[in-house]
Amino acid sequence: MLFDKVKAFSVQLDGAIAGAEPVFSGGQTVAGRVLLELAGSVRVGALRLRARGRAHVHWTESRSAGSSTAYTQSYSERWEVVSHRATLLAPDTGEITTLPPGHHEFPFSFQLPLTLVTSFEGKHGSVRYSIKATLHRPWVPARRARKVFTVIEPVDINTPALLAPQAGAQEKMARSWYCNRGLVSLSAKIDRKGYTPGEVIPVFAEIDNGSKRPVLPRAAVVQTQTFMARGARKQKRAVVASLLGEPVGPGRRALWQGRALRIPPVGPSILHCRVLHVDYTLKVCVDIPGTSKLLLELPLVIGTIPLHPFGTRSSSVGSHASYLQDWGLGALPELREAPPEYSEVVADEEVASGQSPFPLLQDPAMSLEGPFFTYIQEFRYRPPPLYSEEDPNPPSEAPRPRCMTC
Repeated sequence: MLFDKVKAFSVQLDGAIAGAEPVFSGGQTVAGRVLLELAGSVRVGALRLRARGRAHVHWTESRSAGSSTAYTQSYSERWEVVSHRATLLAPDTGEITTLPPGHHEFPFSFQLPLTLVTSFEGKHGSVRYSIKATLHRPWVPARRARKVFTVIEPVDINTPALLAPQAGAQEKMARSWYCNRGLVSLSAKIDRKGYTPGEVIPVFAEIDNGSKRPVLPRAAVVQTQTFMARGARKQKRAVVASLLGEPVGPGRRALWQGRALRIPPVGPSILHCRVLHVDYTLKVCVDIPGTSKLLLELPLVIGTIPLHPFGTRSSSVGSHASYLQDWGLGALPELREAPPEYSEVVADEEVASGQSPFPLLQDPAMSLEGPFFTYIQEFRYRPPPLYSEEDPNPPSEAPRPRCMTC
């Protein structure tokens, strides 16, 4: 049979190293070959190629009307990011072409749009890129081969907006049996808004406990996935890194002098997609017995291009010194602490549109139940080297000539 004469049919991308597929970004050229292995002569009508990139979201919500009537509302939306078609083999006269037995290769190449969305896999949505080749033959079902490729859109944190320090303050009155028991205040700062996976966020915080009971501070990096369809939103949040502080006694004040919170290998922020977003937030929380938590949120952007170690040296030194002065720590030695242990995924929780906000950190271990559905990409970018105050080019030790008139 003619169908049995096709021994192998596949799509291969150029640039693969040791079995690892290449990663693309906006504006780059995708090149490869369609491989066809024939055991005998085969009549071919056409060989066509289609590249597609699509962002898709879908979820359902159950609603009740009365005591016994219930219905399910479905939300779905698609956004075509990449669409490319090409014909690799087609007779000029419209007749059938006969390919001899053996190995055949059909090269292809096309350029990606300048602006793309990073590949993503979530519970209620995804961003996927693929190449599909279709072999058409007379009187035989079409043969198809599909190849998925990854796109990572660069997010450079070396921009003024992402290098700007982030700070905030909150306070709350501790209550017990409808009586005020003192004021608890929280202030927190971080040196910049943009970070990359593997970096450590130094958290500067001040916790002032004016209540009569000890309070417990903690911090976490929270990822929020937002899916949008037909004017509705669906959110899914997960704690991806956490830090637990020491209890602060009644009438005491505690300072965090750059407590280390390491970012695990999570996917970058997705901010410019029509149907889904991926955002990150640093949440500093104080547990107050008998009162709802005191919560402070600082926005984060997880990028792919790390901080330039020399281009921003002066600004880093200046911001670090200003932190110490603002918090009254100019005369205190900096406390270097090892980063806390963490797991790549410690929590997840869904927030439907119209429901109450996410109840962050419900237990001392800062963990929630359930799997983590974020697509985690193995980044090929290394974190910046450790900062050093020593001058890499010290001045010469040669003796300075003395003035003869002195």
